[in-house]
Amino acid sequence: MSPRRLGVDLTPLRVSKQYRRLYVAGFVTAVGSQATYVTVPFQLKNLTHSTLAVGSLGLAELVPLVVLGLYGGVLADRLNRRRLIISMEAVLMLSTAVLVLNALLAHPSTWVLYADAFVVAGAASLQRPSIEALNQAYVPHDLQRAAAALANIRFTTASIIGPALGGLAAVALGPATVYVANLVTFTLSLLLLFTLRATAPGGSIEESQVAALTSGLRYAQSRPDIVGTYIVDMLAMVLAFPVVMLPFVAARFHETYALSLLYCALPAGALVATLTSGWTRQVYRYGRGVVAAASCWGLGIALFGYSSLLWLVLLGLAIGGGADAISGIFRSALWNESIPPLVRGRMAGIEMISYSLGPTAGQFRAGVMAAWTTLRFSLTFGGLACTGSVAVVAVALPRLWSFDARTDVHVAEVRELRSREDGARS
Repeated sequence: MSPRRLGVDLTPLRVSKQYRRLYVAGFVTAVGSQATYVTVPFQLKNLTHSTLAVGSLGLAELVPLVVLGLYGGVLADRLNRRRLIISMEAVLMLSTAVLVLNALLAHPSTWVLYADAFVVAGAASLQRPSIEALNQAYVPHDLQRAAAALANIRFTTASIIGPALGGLAAVALGPATVYVANLVTFTLSLLLLFTLRATAPGGSIEESQVAALTSGLRYAQSRPDIVGTYIVDMLAMVLAFPVVMLPFVAARFHETYALSLLYCALPAGALVATLTSGWTRQVYRYGRGVVAAASCWGLGIALFGYSSLLWLVLLGLAIGGGADAISGIFRSALWNESIPPLVRGRMAGIEMISYSLGPTAGQFRAGVMAAWTTLRFSLTFGGLACTGSVAVVAVALPRLWSFDARTDVHVAEVRELRSREDGARS
């Protein structure tokens, strides 16, 4: 069976050398960062033995995600996106070096882990909008859905390899080993990012930053279909994000490999769903796809939280991961097919908040509720509440539910604009 029939269209990688380089650099970064992502809460758990302390990692990330996510979107539409991406990649690399030094201490400091989470959230918030804007610019309009599937494959594959290796190495060799390996991946990704061509600012630098941010927010306000995707994703993550609690769930089981399996289950489900996502090319009502997928995510997480058998716990996570991948394909397609390039960076900044603030707040919610009640109740309740709240959003925002890429005026406008830009370049 061909990759295209399975749902993987490699055309964006073939037709754009710049996109291919950015894609590979993102994969290398993601592998190392995912390994570190699972190691930090593991190290904090060993230092504090507290669900609340681990869940509070999310609090350290809240302010930079909100403030710098929006500001990063403004910068992405005003500055050289390549330079901004490289600068923030260097900051992320330095923050990892701090983790190495702290882990090598006889008594590592917990405050360093919180401070590092603050810095990483800020750098990623400034960087991510520029990456999303370049992804749109490097890929032809009609290939945006294919690029969304490829992005899922990159992220889910890295989310399997990174946590699996990171979880095993953290347990067997210690957190410092994982952090040193992440320094290597940052070095490789920086070398690739330096090969990207320089990019001119997307918008007018004569407009003040406040005015640029205000105009971006006004555009978002005029698009309830897009705002609906943000709300759905944020609710799904705030109410049902399970990752930070995985070390505590793994403690229920005697298998030493349970933690690695738990970390792999979500991305494994997402990878399978993406590889078999060819059917999504026949779906044009992206909003309905987002709502349905987010509802399935909640049910999968509820199954994960309630079950006491390891295989059912893994199945619930895999269902959730697959549903989240499908939601991501539809969300990315809706954004990149219908948002004009001149405001793409600012909208990516708002997107950054929706899909980053949600997990961050979700970490804290899960930790607090688990401390007040039980871990099982916190996870099960969150999954069911997610499914119910997503249904409410679908009713409250009919523009999201009725969105159709075949007839949407914004999709037609962006297609025409991209066509003129491509014609001018040729």
